[in-house]
Amino acid sequence: MPEISDDELARIREEADRIETGRLFFARPWNFLRSVPSIETLPPIAETEIAFAGRSNVGKSSLINALTGRSGLARTSNTPGRTQELNYFSSGAGVIVVDMPGYGYAEAPKQLVDSWNRLIRDYLRGRVTLRRVYVLIDARHGLKANDLETLDLLDSTAVSYQIVLTKADKLKPGVLERIVDDTAAAIKRRPAAHPTIIATSSETGLGMDRLRAEIAALAV
Repeated sequence: MPEISDDELARIREEADRIETGRLFFARPWNFLRSVPSIETLPPIAETEIAFAGRSNVGKSSLINALTGRSGLARTSNTPGRTQELNYFSSGAGVIVVDMPGYGYAEAPKQLVDSWNRLIRDYLRGRVTLRRVYVLIDARHGLKANDLETLDLLDSTAVSYQIVLTKADKLKPGVLERIVDDTAAAIKRRPAAHPTIIATSSETGLGMDRLRAEIAALAV
């Protein structure tokens, strides 16, 4: 067996420390704070906020529940578009988690869709405590047109974002690797994009340790 270099050993230890920090960060009890139906009802600016965005059926609520270890924290539903407001969650650890309304739900009334989209745009453009947006993409389908529209908005508002692939357990390893590579190539030249793609599964826990570590690092 080849020896591990000092640099590689240091990297492994650093990553292990990051993973443990993320585990402890999300081991705290998380609670629902409030729902925000309009930009005028946003809570006062205080702690760092990170937000989850994605298509209405991408699994945002399931991901939040898996991250926090609370199965009923964020509402899940078989009906796309149920999340119609900004939902705030906190553990008192210095980072607020915000579940954003899903986009791309064509069957909702146009007036309601327009209201959701306006809330999303106003929040992204005006929330100075928003540190990062995690854009959830279904690993089975990759980036779609309305995903790219959201990335364009994030780039234009200079809001840092990172791609999180959901439902990655539904793909074979070789296919998943190709999707990760294709997604990384697609965002390579986008100015506000974090270069690392995280593949996750709310069902198996795949990638949750890495995502927890990323979020916990933003609390520093």
